[in-house]
Amino acid sequence: MSEQELVKLCLTEVFLKNGYGDLHSLVQRDYENVSQVIEAKTGILISISTLKRLLKGDFARLPQVATLNAISRYLGYQHWQDYRSAVNSKIPIAVTHSPQRKFMFKRSLPKTLLYSSILSLLLVLFITSRTSLKDTGASFEEAQFSVKKVTANDIPNSVVFSYNVDGIDADSFFIQQSWDESRRVRVFKKQHTLTDIYYEPGYHTAKLMANNVIIKTLDVSIPTEDWFFYATRRFPPGAANYIYTEQYIQDGKLGLEAQDLIEHKINSRAENNYIYTYFPPKWPVHSDNYVFKTRVRVQELNKNPCPYLMLEVFCQQNFMYFISMPRGCTSESKLQFGDLILDGKTTDLSTLGANVTEWIEVKIIVRNRVVTIYYGDKKVYTCSYSKSAGKITGIGFISNGLCEVDQVELKGLEGKIFYQNDFEQIQ
Repeated sequence: MSEQELVKLCLTEVFLKNGYGDLHSLVQRDYENVSQVIEAKTGILISISTLKRLLKGDFARLPQVATLNAISRYLGYQHWQDYRSAVNSKIPIAVTHSPQRKFMFKRSLPKTLLYSSILSLLLVLFITSRTSLKDTGASFEEAQFSVKKVTANDIPNSVVFSYNVDGIDADSFFIQQSWDESRRVRVFKKQHTLTDIYYEPGYHTAKLMANNVIIKTLDVSIPTEDWFFYATRRFPPGAANYIYTEQYIQDGKLGLEAQDLIEHKINSRAENNYIYTYFPPKWPVHSDNYVFKTRVRVQELNKNPCPYLMLEVFCQQNFMYFISMPRGCTSESKLQFGDLILDGKTTDLSTLGANVTEWIEVKIIVRNRVVTIYYGDKKVYTCSYSKSAGKITGIGFISNGLCEVDQVELKGLEGKIFYQNDFEQIQ
């Protein structure tokens, strides 16, 4: 397979991974979305025009190495050479035609259709080979996977993964820290240790993967003694910048000041996420039945036309959050509870819109996986999900400004309070 064909194959797989099965009916928004997800995961921006050219195979020269590495890394490879080697190693087995069969194809099909058919066949066979394992029933059980933390609950926290995949028949192996695919590291047979760093607190599920199949998981809990603050770049995503201050409670409110950013050399004019999280060692409350209440507002930093507030209840196995912003910006809103994921571009989330720079009382009630969201006494949204997210592990406030939190309460439906704070004093 030529380099041009490899590039097209790789990018085709990127689009398929994002749900675009019909590549002949893509519109501008589809290219924009793929460009954004590649940039979010790899930090490399590939223009829409470049994506169009590469996907159509309309190029004589290979694109820049950074572009090739980005689309390869998006698929879980270390770089372009890693992807190319993986594909080329499968081609002789995946496609075998006699000279007579090739001649018959050329006589019976137009050249463009022939090329498209062969490429599609290669793609199907390649993806199938990546996502299937020769599991005889006992092979998965032979895999070993364990973890230990180097320190108790420090942030950042190095952990040592011990693994053994010597008895697993697969082409490649990975350890992924959490849900974030960008935190995936390739590992190898006969090498049984990987030391990695968690830069953010929380309840993480590490995954041992063979090809793209999860064969083992581990819970890695890194709790916080109290509220923990940090900032990350929004575009492209960047490392956490920790914000340490003893004055995070003032005048009965939890929050940061602009001076805190200056002291920690954080550029407040940049597009940042500011994250306040609290992960206690253990909360015995299940995410299928709880009440979360808070009173909060956002202090703008850059006069952003779309200031947003994200309220999140962190869970063992999935996410529970929604994003509120002015009603004119709600196409950018998102919501997830358990396995239910909604996007403001394809779902009407306008009722979640609010002026988040003003005080807003929010209440989330989850009863038997039915979610109801209130602003004050007004019900603004209801939905339901089917797959449980497990127990609650933490709570958080995320914004492109600095949140001020007046009160927080988490309790069970029967009224038992698990966390309550009006921030009148440091607890």
